[in-house]
Amino acid sequence: MSGASAIELRKINKKFGPVHANRDIDLVVRKGSIHGIIGENGAGKSTLMSILYGFYQADSGQILIDGKEVTIQDSKSAISQGIGMVHQHFMLVDNFTVLENVILGAEGGGLLAGGVTKARQEMHRLATDYELKVDPDAVIEDLPVGLQQRVEILKALFRRAEILILDEPTGVLTPSEADHLFKILEALKNEGKTIILITHKLREIMAVTDTVSVMRRGEMVATRETANTSMEELAELMVGRNVLLHVDKQPATPGDVVLTVENLEVVDGRGVRVVKDVSLEVRAGEIVGIAGVSGNGQSQMLEALSGIRRAKSGKMTIDGETIDLSKDAIDPESMRARNMGHVPEDRHRMGLVNSFAEYENAILGYHCDQQYLNGPFLNVTGIRETALEQIEKYDIRPPNPMLKTANFSGGNQQKIVLAREIEKDPSVLLVGQPTRGVDIGAIEFIHKRLVELRDAGKGILLVSVELDEIRSLADRVLVMFDGAIVAERSPDADEGDLGLCMAGVDGGSK
Repeated sequence: MSGASAIELRKINKKFGPVHANRDIDLVVRKGSIHGIIGENGAGKSTLMSILYGFYQADSGQILIDGKEVTIQDSKSAISQGIGMVHQHFMLVDNFTVLENVILGAEGGGLLAGGVTKARQEMHRLATDYELKVDPDAVIEDLPVGLQQRVEILKALFRRAEILILDEPTGVLTPSEADHLFKILEALKNEGKTIILITHKLREIMAVTDTVSVMRRGEMVATRETANTSMEELAELMVGRNVLLHVDKQPATPGDVVLTVENLEVVDGRGVRVVKDVSLEVRAGEIVGIAGVSGNGQSQMLEALSGIRRAKSGKMTIDGETIDLSKDAIDPESMRARNMGHVPEDRHRMGLVNSFAEYENAILGYHCDQQYLNGPFLNVTGIRETALEQIEKYDIRPPNPMLKTANFSGGNQQKIVLAREIEKDPSVLLVGQPTRGVDIGAIEFIHKRLVELRDAGKGILLVSVELDEIRSLADRVLVMFDGAIVAERSPDADEGDLGLCMAGVDGGSK
């Protein structure tokens, strides 16, 4: 690997109790390059970057910036070393303007007026130089996520960052927004900035990075020049075995309609219509995918159908029974009784109780079923046996039903939710973001389970912001924009066409 180094990590170690999160990590990142870091959940990527950005202190090892050893005690000292970080979940104040967010913490003294004027000028220069144009007086909560991400990058550059860490930066972007981000990163690289890109999307690694490092179980197992590797090799290095990168499935053989939604309208707490006159059908033995950028009504639609949220109007028919979603008394428990399973988008907020043991989460929502009761009490022995069966069948690791769910990786937490819902044999399964924050090995497993469920004659309504996932799994694709279904497409439709539909452009043509 030639060229001067911007960052060098030597023998970095970090333990959290018995867990050795980083083990003798060596990493060299060339100045003026885009360096990808990939690995499964729990591989140690986030811990390593948190050490570099000052969130954690290494137990041992050295950090060198531009060839000089430094001590990074907190994020302030990281910023002073020219390191900026764009987090997966943006660190912005929603009711502040763009300019206020950019200068927050770097206002320039007690008298703000002069500092604000200079900041506005500097922000205009940065926006022009790096194609990061955004209205400095716009309020953050009024901006789409693609522009919010630009604000995060502007914040780092305003603080004179020469090294920029981006954590899963395209998870909430349309394909065209992701392409624009890559152009920005290329422009930053051409100006001599150094970029570290953490992502689980191998296509992005191949498209935009110069070098890629692979982590597995706390160790750095390989570094490759991107031009000299392949997605298949990187996937195998990440997981330690061959991984199927495409979904292996036969064409669907749809049966009778098992779910019908008619004229669904949902209003949020502010009185804004977030789901607008949505109608759809799902048949037995098919996966219907809902494509769209996050925040276009998909979440509220799933919440209304699963009984979590009251709809303003609309009807749903499941297995022949029609329900008025605005008037009938429904809740998640009653929908489970109607043979509907639900894998919620946010497993931490709606799918799991992280302080509960794994075996308790394995029956959460079904804990009143007779099979889990012994008179008025829970049959704890039987519940643990059920949990052990699910652990084995779904390869949940570690295989310990007594372990608190918070101590499982994201992929294994998702398997706990999927196992609980699928093993109740629902006729209809609602699935939100099935592989969000999940590593490539778990993605392969989850996709396989969903296809098996489809082939067993179940109807699946799948919501995902990952366009590749929708195209791989779905038998039919519906596109949502601004709360409405604007198009129906075949899963093998052109990606550019789907991207335009997701952006609300030309969504009416078939």
